Amino acid sequence: MPRSTLGRGGEGGRGAVDSAESFAVMARGGRAKLREGPERRCVATGESAPTEGLIRFALSPEGVVVPDLAERLPGRGVWVTARRDLVEKAVKRKLFARGFKTAAAAPADLSEQIEAQLARRAVEALGLARKAGLAVAGFEKAKARLKAGPVAALIEAADGSEQGRAKLRPLAGDAPVCAALDATELGLAFGRDFVIHAVLDAGGAADRVVRESRRLAGFRSERSVAARAADDPDDDGEDAMGRDGAA
Repeated sequence: MPRSTLGRGGEGGRGAVDSAESFAVMARGGRAKLREGPERRCVATGESAPTEGLIRFALSPEGVVVPDLAERLPGRGVWVTARRDLVEKAVKRKLFARGFKTAAAAPADLSEQIEAQLARRAVEALGLARKAGLAVAGFEKAKARLKAGPVAALIEAADGSEQGRAKLRPLAGDAPVCAALDATELGLAFGRDFVIHAVLDAGGAADRVVRESRRLAGFRSERSVAARAADDPDDDGEDAMGRDGAA
């Protein structure tokens, strides 16, 4: 029976970098917004990076690698940059066992599990932001809010038309643009069938939306986004059509 690391305290594991280095959330135009936060070493790249862009893994009592997206599971933690190819590299090369310093079985569908969980977390976070009054949806509402002043983030459906999305991006200024969720997933957060454009105001819930969207983007390929967009009609008149819902 592989040795379990769960239940051995809450540390992220020896050798992890815990310095309060600043990290960057990339905004439009390549500019960065700096915050303070701890760093951890990615087992797949060997490089240290802010935890904002990483995923923590824990080991179950049965010796199975488990994604710890909330970063609350006890025991040694192994960290991987939030990218599908790097998680698959860690699985293929058995890097989890090296990080845990014991036998570690990684499920073959680990990347798919992470993508599904990240999508659910992003939708939940956006729903909380909406309930807190920090989010508006619909092309015209998003446009009006962007013109009113700085925002925390511009949210776009990954399968929305490029024409409609391009009209709002210049108004976002330095705010990050999150485009990891598709229109149906965004609709779930707003209680609608579809949402293509949304805007977030600053707040704790908005910060979580940005982080989860950023991590999710690393698991959704350009090919899959392009395939969804090819089947999606132009969203320029989404408010008039009711696709993004009425007020």
